[in-house]
Amino acid sequence: MSGNIIKIKALDGHVLDGYLASPTGPPKAGLLVLQEIFGVTAHMRHVADGFAAAGFLALAPALFDRLKPGTELPYTRIDEARTLMQRLAIGDVASDLAGAVATLRARLPAGTKVGAVGYCWGGAIADLAACRTDVDAAVSYYGRANVAWLDEQPRCPILYHFGGKDPLIPPEIVAQIRNGRPGADAFVYPDAGHGFSCDERPEFHEPSHTLALERTLAFFNQHLRR
Repeated sequence: MSGNIIKIKALDGHVLDGYLASPTGPPKAGLLVLQEIFGVTAHMRHVADGFAAAGFLALAPALFDRLKPGTELPYTRIDEARTLMQRLAIGDVASDLAGAVATLRARLPAGTKVGAVGYCWGGAIADLAACRTDVDAAVSYYGRANVAWLDEQPRCPILYHFGGKDPLIPPEIVAQIRNGRPGADAFVYPDAGHGFSCDERPEFHEPSHTLALERTLAFFNQHLRR
């Protein structure tokens, strides 16, 4: 399965690219697939394809387009990726997210729900989507930047996944996020590190990835049903 590149208009008029992957039949829901700090890479497009195969109309917005259109960085260029992420204004990201949600809704039958799922930086951005857009459910994989806006509250159900061996998100940060999101489920996978769901990284941990994906799909099947 392969998707195509479309244009997304943010709330402030900025135009960004998005990778859209379509299911073979009628979509059961729409889904934003939110990037790691390396951009909408081949891996992120593969993830979107996987959700399309599961029945979702999946859209991966290129959230770095405001700074460097077409960004696709290898995992070794983490400093460059982190610099791009730090230069983005979070309000601009929220504007892009809202535009992406609207783009998805315009392509879906009336009444179809839209969710968000994100990884690494995108995991935190899935939390931002839950707080500042009208998505109906969100799932965050090993995101920590949302500690900066824990005073805001999600408007929809949200689920969190963390690696128990993640040096970037130690137990005290997991506890901080849990305390800031009372009532939300947060699963910790004891044998997993950061990026445990990316099969192109050495940190990939298949048992944790498989269980987290099962929980993610069950969560979306529960909350994105029409």
